[in-house]
Amino acid sequence: MSTTQELHQVFANAFEIPVESITADLEYQGIVEWDSMSHLLLVEELERFYNVTISMEDILEMGSVDKIKAILKKNGVEIE
Repeated sequence: MSTTQELHQVFANAFEIPVESITADLEYQGIVEWDSMSHLLLVEELERFYNVTISMEDILEMGSVDKIKAILKKNGVEIE
């Protein structure tokens, strides 16, 4: 499984949707499942899966898959 596939699986777990629903251009509130509550669940899943702590500033900036990749990279996680 590639690192991108792993990331998509984390999203799918947090939102309780099929992994096929996660695309590279997905943005906050781009699907009904990604609302403010599930955003916090996503943060929790990301922190647990990648063993990182995401700052509140970064949590507020996590508005798309690409931004989340950049934030993870800032925390030492490379997503290809």
